[in-house]
Amino acid sequence: MLMNLTDVFSIEGKDIEENLVLEADEISYMGNTYPITEKSPVCVKCSNIGTGKALVSGTVSIVLLIPCDRCLKEVRLPLSFEFTQEVSSPEAAELTGDEDKQSFLQGYELDIEALVNSEILVNMPVKVLCKPDCKGICKQCGHDLNEGDCGCDTFVPDPRMAAIKDIFNANKEV
Repeated sequence: MLMNLTDVFSIEGKDIEENLVLEADEISYMGNTYPITEKSPVCVKCSNIGTGKALVSGTVSIVLLIPCDRCLKEVRLPLSFEFTQEVSSPEAAELTGDEDKQSFLQGYELDIEALVNSEILVNMPVKVLCKPDCKGICKQCGHDLNEGDCGCDTFVPDPRMAAIKDIFNANKEV
């Protein structure tokens, strides 16, 4: 979804406001793809802030379906945030040397989809849990420990005692 900013760059004090529909149905993050189950229109406002410069601001609300980092159950993750980005016309960016910072601008067209996608990636949480006290899954059998104990032996010997254990195992007859 492209938004033409020609008038905003050229007319001082010009504002454009639009509600745009996010076209993406999924988000790729750290090698995984997560479906978007709910999305509201992206409210975008572009304002002239000087010759050849515009301030793009807006709000995004989506709901992603992501597996819990401990037990792998599906978690509905609502993300709502505001974004603000300053962009320059191609001529102004060329004068200031900011052409490589204009990844969302193609000529005078602003790529809202790319801008929103990068903002979603920046606002993704580091860890997603189904509940704050999620116990995860058993390392041996894969049982969900939130549903109860699986009965596997969870004893972890002290690694500092490994040398002594080797001495006792060496004296055993085979």
